[in-house]
Amino acid sequence: MPDAASPPARDRALVPLARPPRLRPGARVAVVAPSGPVPADRLRAGLAILRGWGLEPVVADHVLAGHPRFGHLAATDAQRAADLQDAWCDPSVAAVFCARGGYGAQRMADLVDWDAVRAAGPKAFVGFSDITALHEAFAVRAGFATLHGPMIATADFLGPDTPDGTDSPTGRDVPDGAYDPGRVVPGAATASAPAASASTAAAPAVGTGQRTRTRARDHLRATLFDPGSVRTLTVGRPLFPGRAEGITFGGCLSVLAAEAGTPGARPAARGALLCLEDVGEEPYRLDRYLTQLLRSGRFDGVTGVLLGSWRDCGPYPQVREVLAERLAGLRVPVLEEAGFGHHTGAFTVPLGAHAVLDADAGTLTLTRPALS
Repeated sequence: MPDAASPPARDRALVPLARPPRLRPGARVAVVAPSGPVPADRLRAGLAILRGWGLEPVVADHVLAGHPRFGHLAATDAQRAADLQDAWCDPSVAAVFCARGGYGAQRMADLVDWDAVRAAGPKAFVGFSDITALHEAFAVRAGFATLHGPMIATADFLGPDTPDGTDSPTGRDVPDGAYDPGRVVPGAATASAPAASASTAAAPAVGTGQRTRTRARDHLRATLFDPGSVRTLTVGRPLFPGRAEGITFGGCLSVLAAEAGTPGARPAARGALLCLEDVGEEPYRLDRYLTQLLRSGRFDGVTGVLLGSWRDCGPYPQVREVLAERLAGLRVPVLEEAGFGHHTGAFTVPLGAHAVLDADAGTLTLTRPALS
């Protein structure tokens, strides 16, 4: 129970969370599937990359089990929860990687013994998309910082090594311009969003070029083994200018909206640098999620916003208009096109870390490395 003199949960500012230790060559790491089913060939390809990093990956018991009734789940809720808990509580395991997202993390989150997880101490935990629900659980129920980063059996991690020959996060070829925030027409913005300059309007699309196709895993590797080398992300441009500092928080917008009101969900994010991205959500649905979170007070006290990718969410000028109109009322700096989320070459963003956002410079700088 909180102390009688402590402020209500909604009024408490976020604080930096416990950092996991950095990885060393030879470390034993676990792979789990908290959400959707995992293609075996992609899992093999991802494991090979981890071994190439000098790690010793072990696959949890039910990653390839399948669900007896629901094809959209990797295994039963109890099995997926047990895999995560067993991996975390195994003292020989230094980090836990998610194989993929999809859907299902919310179904198993309440079956994990979070007291046991907290007692085991912090470890590097990597995932995004549906895994946003577990990032929140680790933050609120265990007090651990985590990594919003690529999952090992997905094409954004595998890049040119994806078994089916595609390198999109969804595993299929994506038409040119499917996500190209650089194609904002100068002068097309309304009063709520600043117009893009001619120089930014001609910027190349995220996810092009051989270097970008392996950037997601390269940046994750640096974050895990040499976190001091990637304290600053230099990406994006200001949607609303300014400079702010706070604790990184967020992930997939639709999952954050679905988390509202659930056990352990934080009622507000006072003192947070809010990180948002999504995939396959039309602009009106993005509007709905943002409106729900704003009305519920979940964004009360946010100090700044970092916006990632919006793949398959419609033409970016329309998405940008919704984001600008809904976020304008926060009156905080907002950095768009920040290079994380559902796209090839996505950066890893630590969650639960103190950082400085400079929208004008297009940077997010951690005050200390993400891993200790």
